[in-house]
Amino acid sequence: MSYYKNHVFFCTNQREDGSQCCGQHNAQEMRDYMKKCSKELGLVRSGEVRVNTAGCLNRCELGPVIVIYPDETWYRFVDKEDIDEIVDEHLVKGNKVERLLIDPPSGTQSPC
Repeated sequence: MSYYKNHVFFCTNQREDGSQCCGQHNAQEMRDYMKKCSKELGLVRSGEVRVNTAGCLNRCELGPVIVIYPDETWYRFVDKEDIDEIVDEHLVKGNKVERLLIDPPSGTQSPC
């Protein structure tokens, strides 16, 4: 059994060579925003949700991305409205946000 009901990992990787990465798309700001929202909703205090920064998740071409465990749900997002929808639907109600889903990674990924 997972320690948290939902453990959210935000790729905030920033590539020094300027190639595609989640850090180029306000990933850190969106991570901070989700963490703030989760705290305000009491999800963090109750042990329901943990929001963490992750290094590269090897989904750079789809970024910015997050993954939520334990159910291994992968999302892409663009703005705060997408984050609000993920918080409300997935973290609060337990429903996947179909329009933001991306397929789990396969075994052949390009290195970051």
